[in-house]
Amino acid sequence: MNITAPTPIQERSLPLLFAGRDLIGQARTGSGKTLAFALPMVEKVDPAIRATQAVVLVPTRELAQQVGDVVEALGRGRGVRTALVFGGRAMGPQISALRAGAQIVVGAPGRVLDLLGQGAMKTDRVSYFVLDEADEMLDRGFAPDVERILKFMPASRQTVLLSATVPEWVSQTADKYLRDPEMVHVDTRPEDVPKIEHVIYDVPEGQKLPVLRTLLDGREDESVLVFGRTKHGVKKLAKQLVGLGYPAAALQGNLSQNARDAVMADFRARRVPILLATNVAARGLDVEHIGLVINYELPETTELLTHRVGRTGRMGREGDAVTLLAPSDESKWRQLSRGLKLRIPRKPWTGPLPEIPAAINAIPLYERAEKPSRRPEPRPATAAPRTQDRPAPSPASEPRRPARPMSGGDFRRPARPLPGGPARYRGNDAGRPSTGSWLKDRERLADEENVDAARATSQTGAAPTADRSAEQRREGNVNGERMSAPRRFRHRRRGGAGQGSRQSAGQGRP
Repeated sequence: MNITAPTPIQERSLPLLFAGRDLIGQARTGSGKTLAFALPMVEKVDPAIRATQAVVLVPTRELAQQVGDVVEALGRGRGVRTALVFGGRAMGPQISALRAGAQIVVGAPGRVLDLLGQGAMKTDRVSYFVLDEADEMLDRGFAPDVERILKFMPASRQTVLLSATVPEWVSQTADKYLRDPEMVHVDTRPEDVPKIEHVIYDVPEGQKLPVLRTLLDGREDESVLVFGRTKHGVKKLAKQLVGLGYPAAALQGNLSQNARDAVMADFRARRVPILLATNVAARGLDVEHIGLVINYELPETTELLTHRVGRTGRMGREGDAVTLLAPSDESKWRQLSRGLKLRIPRKPWTGPLPEIPAAINAIPLYERAEKPSRRPEPRPATAAPRTQDRPAPSPASEPRRPARPMSGGDFRRPARPLPGGPARYRGNDAGRPSTGSWLKDRERLADEENVDAARATSQTGAAPTADRSAEQRREGNVNGERMSAPRRFRHRRRGGAGQGSRQSAGQGRP
């Protein structure tokens, strides 16, 4: 690893950790904290025991991969196996690595807790436990998961907490999980002070993107890391820069793990020199060629601002940091500046403000997925109508149904005579158009018979006694005989032999 002399945090921490003491270490970013806990961990692990003996928890997937690479390189010569467990990847290969006897597990709290809950990860042999970036691991977001994980660990373990910032509440929380810990706080030596020039520019409202363009145009061969606050904001800014012709990529939480790995691989290989990221990249990201860090949007806490700026000037190298402040950011900056130990120079922006095309400014912050339309696509006007490709039936292949014998000319379905009505009424078969209602046809027939009866009376002088009146036909009962009317019409008759008459006579249901 080309290490010739230990850094201050390594020089003070290694003797304590080799002696088995619990430790709380604080040192600036890029000071070698990973090697400070990894060297004693690899030495304490027994390669002959195929079981989990050390656990390292980190807040992000990128930091897990970075720490895992360092630990794997250290343990390769001793035959120590390392398993990386974090979300975004299939759980099956990770379980297989644990069952194969990985001695060191490096992972994020969520996936580690899932494996513990399923019984796929055994902790009865764990003797070394590390919380990297302890201030974030014990914060409100990760603290519940970390506390559940600690309950699975043996009480006799050695615990190490390391971070660039250790607030007072971290020390108070650590008292519950550490046994008489040693506190190592490293004051950076003058020769190790990072040569980072941090400046704040006051920019007009809505002019951050033109200022960002000017800063990116002035970059040299070094890479640039631009920090935003939200996932959607970073994604939109990346699209705007790509639309303006800049080689940029976005690193944010909505990406799949394969996409995040691809973005980081392109950035490390300098294929993409401009990386836009949320705070997911502010923790432990170690890329040597980052020469400029731009805070396009302010972070939530002073600690996050410190971690952001610490992505440049690694291990004593030189670097630049720029924070852009609009008038709407003034109240937020006053809150953050109270926790800063150094006074950062602040000046108004006097550089050029290139014009942004309207199409770039019109890129939306949120993308709405278009729902597929349920309507079928319209056919072209020249398209021929669809036809079923069926062969024409041949008379010989398909036998016809035998004809029904008929008597006396045209075959007609025999009509049912109307009960009690004249024999000459046959509905449609008699040549009269039907109204579609049985009752209306019946009443029309009764009216016709009344007209015939009136004519007979005027000729003979006596009313026919055999004919029934229209009122009797409407009642539905003539000489005590029940009419066979359709069932749906029986409840409408009043006083007949239908359902209503039975209920009125006390014969039906109450």
